Amino acid sequence: MHLGILDQIPAPKGMSAEETVAKTLELVAHAEQLGYERYWFAEHHATRGMTSSSPEIMMSATAARTERIHVGSGGILLPQYSPYKVAAQLLQLEALFPGRVEGGVGRSPGGGESIRQLLADGKDNQLDEYPDKLRLLRNFLRGEERIRATPRTREAPALYSLGLGENSAKLAAELGVGYVYGHFIQPGRGRASHSIYRANNSSNTPALTAIFVICGKDRDHAEELALSQDLWLLNVERGLDSRIPSVEETKNTPLSSKSKQRIAENRHRMIIGGPKEVKEQLERLTEEYESDHWLLLTNVHSFKEKTRSFERISALF
Repeated sequence: MHLGILDQIPAPKGMSAEETVAKTLELVAHAEQLGYERYWFAEHHATRGMTSSSPEIMMSATAARTERIHVGSGGILLPQYSPYKVAAQLLQLEALFPGRVEGGVGRSPGGGESIRQLLADGKDNQLDEYPDKLRLLRNFLRGEERIRATPRTREAPALYSLGLGENSAKLAAELGVGYVYGHFIQPGRGRASHSIYRANNSSNTPALTAIFVICGKDRDHAEELALSQDLWLLNVERGLDSRIPSVEETKNTPLSSKSKQRIAENRHRMIIGGPKEVKEQLERLTEEYESDHWLLLTNVHSFKEKTRSFERISALF
């Protein structure tokens, strides 16, 4: 089993952005010692709680503090940016940390239309141009365009495309880049997406799957920890406070029947349980997807419990 971490770096309530990022840097170093193969950072903008707005900078900061773990982006919002500039940033990172850089890019606008326009400097919506931009980014990284992106590293950094279904899987496969399936967003299309990627993949890059996981001491402990993630995700979906609430706050928050139903639906995006249950469910999905490369997201209020969850999972494999 190949384990990695995808971090949106949501701030727990009561913790500043500075404190949250400092704790995250500690967690990356610990994850390397635990044997995790990669640590990726998301890109989010104009939210109260998400403190990962520039994955490239987080990649550089964490790679400088570690020795082996691969650092990546999950993912850079390519439709808003110049493929040449993204390539230059990834190549600069590759020159600094050879063989450890993984550039994951995605089609997301990054927020509402006002945020998209700010990121794209007022340009028209270019979401439909994602396939062309991804192809161009791949070519720049490989030195296959007339004008070369620099620095000219010995090897190109690994490139991945994030997606939620069959079309995104086919695009990544046909371009010969890696694919990351977002089970934590869309859990119902994993089998088909992985199957299409395998059938059309022209590279040796394995597909990855990103999924919410909380591993407690036992089932009851995991369920208690998950309360904060449940309410956090509900708030994020509604455009509310994206800081992670404490378990105590969650217990004191009244929920409508509609909210409870949505929380139950969101559980399909997660694995919640004690070590035995987590191991069984990861192995079941590994068999179903025919892929054993994982990116785990754990958004609980306590950094101590977040760290212990990753410790328990690493011990399983």
